Amino acid sequence: MSQSPPNAIQLQSAGSQSTLAPLPRPPDVQNPPSHSWASLCGPPPWGLSCLLALQHILVLASLLCTSHLLLLQSLPAGGLSFSPAQLLASSLFACGVSTSLQTWMGSRLPLVQAPSLQFLIPALVLTSQKLPLALRTPGNCEHRAKAQASLVLRLCGRPGCHGLELWNTSIREVSGAVVISGLLQATLGLLGGPGHLFLRCGPLVLAPSLVVAGLSVYREVALLCFTHWGLASLLIVLMVVCSQHLGSCLLPPRPWRPASTSSTHTHILAFRLLSVLIPVACVWIVSALLGLSIIPGELSAPTKTPWFWLPHPAEWDWPLLTPRALAAGISMALAASTSSLGCYALCGQLLHLPSPPPHACSRGLSLEGLGSVLAGLLGSPMGTASSFPNVGTVGLLQAGPRRVAYLVGLFCVALGLSPRLAQFLTTIPLPVLGGVLGVTQAVVLSTGFSSFHLADIDSGRNVFIVGFSIFTALLLPRWFREAPVLLSTGWSPLDVLLHSLLTEPIFLAGLLGFLLENTIPGTRLERGLGQGLPPPFTAREAPMPQKSKERADQEYELPFSIQNLCPCIHQHLRCLCPLPQDSGNEERGPSEPGETADLLPDFGDQCPQPSRGESQ
Repeated sequence: MSQSPPNAIQLQSAGSQSTLAPLPRPPDVQNPPSHSWASLCGPPPWGLSCLLALQHILVLASLLCTSHLLLLQSLPAGGLSFSPAQLLASSLFACGVSTSLQTWMGSRLPLVQAPSLQFLIPALVLTSQKLPLALRTPGNCEHRAKAQASLVLRLCGRPGCHGLELWNTSIREVSGAVVISGLLQATLGLLGGPGHLFLRCGPLVLAPSLVVAGLSVYREVALLCFTHWGLASLLIVLMVVCSQHLGSCLLPPRPWRPASTSSTHTHILAFRLLSVLIPVACVWIVSALLGLSIIPGELSAPTKTPWFWLPHPAEWDWPLLTPRALAAGISMALAASTSSLGCYALCGQLLHLPSPPPHACSRGLSLEGLGSVLAGLLGSPMGTASSFPNVGTVGLLQAGPRRVAYLVGLFCVALGLSPRLAQFLTTIPLPVLGGVLGVTQAVVLSTGFSSFHLADIDSGRNVFIVGFSIFTALLLPRWFREAPVLLSTGWSPLDVLLHSLLTEPIFLAGLLGFLLENTIPGTRLERGLGQGLPPPFTAREAPMPQKSKERADQEYELPFSIQNLCPCIHQHLRCLCPLPQDSGNEERGPSEPGETADLLPDFGDQCPQPSRGESQ
């Protein structure tokens, strides 16, 4: 049996200060384990970093094209007075700026910012109010599903096109909702409220949210794969084979030297690190050879699409601020904040880091809000938020250097400056986009399931919280989707707000999990909370050495040039800066064995729960 080269090394997480050094392989292991962290240590070389960034661009393109196609398809009959590629370019430009800011001085995690369902669902609710009543009745759901499955858009270049004003008004109103959501999200981050609420989100809050986040896009994935199940299946099989079955294969043809002082060369796990790029390229070539051009032809038409432009506010018109846009913006902000907090926890878990502290969460949400404001002012109907599929890509590749996130931001800005290049992303076949989303969302789903072991999942209390949160978060959106006119208060903005919030699966899962977890009595050991440690994922953090914790905490600190400005920040904004000694929940002191829900401390003392030994 042949043995792997002894100088294979692993890639650790986001820090840019770590140095490249070979890690010795245990003598009794002949092949790298399938769950080990890729094949590099520290930031990879620039060439490999560009390939990793390109893979994240492909995943981002899946979200971008899917969200824009579904939104534009939901608009009333008519046409666009501008090229849809310019909408994509505006979104890409805002995503690039937001990604760079998020990685540099936001949460400091390598999080790619992209449009998400948290913006799409309220936008669809907002635009559906302008549709004829016949298209919004419960009995016409099959007709609407077939209309969406066609994914056909009409491009109108003449001022006199039918419905032109209605299209532009709808787009402007959705952009206004995006601006409002960004302002509200930035305000929430500056106040520091979500960051402190995150401390009360234990495994029983975060894990159901991640499970629902993984399951929430199955309809969109099926809609894309439905266009050609053969190509979608081929892509999924290739991604599984490259990332799992061939993930431990080392490629020696072009070894690279990890450090200038090292005399040894290092081999990389190319199949695992490129488990998105290789399958996408292969299926893309196969579809071209077979003539299966399954793309939205109107979006890829080069008509009136410039090679270069500079996105600026009021390119087509200013966003339209209406009471209905305000209601949709509030729901966007609440849902995007809930999703981003779960995304922070997921990224920290995949990178083997402690949970983000409150100041990192607050900075991250503030800069995400600014990114959404920029996107809305540029006319984009989609805001920016931390992307679950891109974080799932980090887990799939087992590589998450911060350098790659910077490159993703740079590439997105470059694509945003050229609508013709941005339009090239729309030539990716739709089943390829669906397959990429399906595999990356599966990683998010499995990570959510793997987090349940941190709490006492055999407890009847925890079983109820998990089951009720997940089932209700998936039930309510389905209920309102089948009966869209069920909720009618007589005031359109309130209908938009309630309908948007009650059809947001991640928001419902996070809200229900948080309320049940913090109101139903239960011991800290039962809830998976450590003694004097920050709640999220403390069972994983407890055995971590102190030096490793200190090194990991440095990942969330502000850059040195920004740290000097913290003393000059107003006292009310100090929540954005790390404390001199950020001890998490140490101020709460050691927990008693019978301590119960945080929001009901007195009630729990009256009804202590017997231990397992006593119950037997």
